[in-house]
Amino acid sequence: MDKKTEDKVKKRVKEGWLKVSLMIEAMAISKETAESALKKHLEKMEREKNMLIYKKDFKGVEEVEKPLPNIPKGFSQIVDVELVAENFDKLVFIVMNYGPSAIEILEPDNIKIDIGEAQGILNTLAALVHRFAALGAGGMIVSS
Repeated sequence: MDKKTEDKVKKRVKEGWLKVSLMIEAMAISKETAESALKKHLEKMEREKNMLIYKKDFKGVEEVEKPLPNIPKGFSQIVDVELVAENFDKLVFIVMNYGPSAIEILEPDNIKIDIGEAQGILNTLAALVHRFAALGAGGMIVSS
């Protein structure tokens, strides 16, 4: 990380942004598709507002035997990412929309969430449930 980016990250953490490490995995039936999909996924993520990716480490593509019952062979690639996110609501958005396999909040040690941000998080989660429902992939069943 260059000095300018390092200073920007430190400044944002001092302002209350969350410093986060996460791992994202792509799985596909060809090596090229796994690499391409993960690269495009991260490029889209980098365009998000109120977040700054300052480190990304793409691991090698690995062959995986029987990743799913009807698929004899697949290819997996992982990228380790470090970023700062403006608030916990933004971090929830990142997790829901970019599907990391693992996430660790590096800083701060404690998070205080005001009522507006808590409501924002709940509305973001509700929107996701409704999006899945609209796709026919789930949602809440309301009994009468």
